[in-house]
Amino acid sequence: MARITASVYTSHVPAIGVALDLGKTHEPYWQPLFKGYEFSKQWMKENKPDVIFLVYNDHATAFSLELIPTFAIGCAAEYQPADEGYGARPVPKVIGHPELASHIAQSVIQDDFDLTIVNKMDVDHGLTVPLSLMCGQLDKDTGAWPCPVIPFAVNVVQYPVPSGRRCFQLGQAIRRAVESYDEPLNVQIWGTGGMSHQLQGPRAGLINREWDNRFLDRLIAEPAALAQVPHLEYVEEAGSEGIELVMWLIARGAMSDVAGGPAPTVAHRFYHVPASNTAVGHLILENA
Repeated sequence: MARITASVYTSHVPAIGVALDLGKTHEPYWQPLFKGYEFSKQWMKENKPDVIFLVYNDHATAFSLELIPTFAIGCAAEYQPADEGYGARPVPKVIGHPELASHIAQSVIQDDFDLTIVNKMDVDHGLTVPLSLMCGQLDKDTGAWPCPVIPFAVNVVQYPVPSGRRCFQLGQAIRRAVESYDEPLNVQIWGTGGMSHQLQGPRAGLINREWDNRFLDRLIAEPAALAQVPHLEYVEEAGSEGIELVMWLIARGAMSDVAGGPAPTVAHRFYHVPASNTAVGHLILENA
């Protein structure tokens, strides 16, 4: 059967993609951030999965206020990088895994989670920036991401957004779905977005280091309790866009310890501020 071997958590700040694309990674401002992902790029080479299930949020490219799915799974064969108003990122197209994606959709919907199935969409920085951070900068014409990717978009932009509890439960359903797939695939699940940041209003630029690091502590050690944190705390403590962190709970819910297995191994942990006006968090957890 297929198995989730690890979960990866990372911010997906658009300015990181710009820094990568313009060759600014060695500039003094950006160097400390990218140094925090050097371990991760090597880890990725040594632990290359067969498929990545990547949880992210769309930023008004594939979806808009006209259509807002709470949970949307990509079942297409490929996805082009989106033009977010300043041209598409110069990175390779994303190859999907329609067979596993369709199986997960079938299983999770039968497990009483309502998913929107998407057979055509472009993917924005929410998905491509994490891939670049973990896999390195690749040429759009000659490069290729190391494995297929299943995009899983979550609405954390327009309220009402799903609760942390629901996201954590969904992660458990995704793990069950993966484990019922009858090919021996090595699957990683990635949760992206956050950490603390607010992009507008009187608190624009808010960063809460203490709360962010406590979130990482709890994500590792007490995810079920963390999943009970209400939306109001995310907004008060981590800013209006800090609500993106509920997506990390989907990835955490898919880990084996949640279903009674041993605790995961912390392979890497990193935290840095600022990147643009955002706190950046990163974590790699390996299943036993």
